[in-house]
Amino acid sequence: MTRSEENYLKTIFHLGGSDSIPIATNAIAEQMETKPSSVTDMAKKLAEKGLVNYKKYQGISLTDFGTKTALSIIRKHRLWEVFLVKKLDFSWDEVHEVAEQLEHIKSEKLIDKIDELLDFPKYDPHGDPIPSKDGKFMERDKQLLSEVAINTKGVCVGVKDTSSTFLKFLDKNGIALGKTIEILEKEEFDQSLHIKMDEKELHISHQIASNLYVKLND
Repeated sequence: MTRSEENYLKTIFHLGGSDSIPIATNAIAEQMETKPSSVTDMAKKLAEKGLVNYKKYQGISLTDFGTKTALSIIRKHRLWEVFLVKKLDFSWDEVHEVAEQLEHIKSEKLIDKIDELLDFPKYDPHGDPIPSKDGKFMERDKQLLSEVAINTKGVCVGVKDTSSTFLKFLDKNGIALGKTIEILEKEEFDQSLHIKMDEKELHISHQIASNLYVKLND
């Protein structure tokens, strides 16, 4: 498979999830920053290889084979992210772009060795689940901070936005995975939040809260 084909499979999986629901051509084109006609051409190629189901005007969905292949690529990407952070001291805002390149390495033995070296991690540095070799992964019970009620505490377990600028903002304000966040107040006007974390109080926008995942304390 070409790098472009692998990128398409990964994008379709991220948009459709493990249920492999049909995704509109325009949605894929927007995500991949390309033309809908280019997506259609690629869909036909992937369909010929048995990786996607494609019918004109009915969207594109992954076959079982396509889902398995997409999960393999995602597994490589997220294991590389963990490796870069744990073994090479990269920061979590640096690893995504590098992992985008490394995920296309074909050696399954190399990936299995990295998985073993890292003691089979379940989540990447951004809190996303890492598929096992057989394509299984553990989804966390989580919700967006923006949807949590006032006077509620939760542990930060993931980020929705993995862009470098957002992650650097979190670092600057001491917001990280594993931190307990308590919602003190929600502004009615703009839904911004007043939160408490490590005995420090902080005001964050609705946009920021909409990109942080928390697991509520029992």
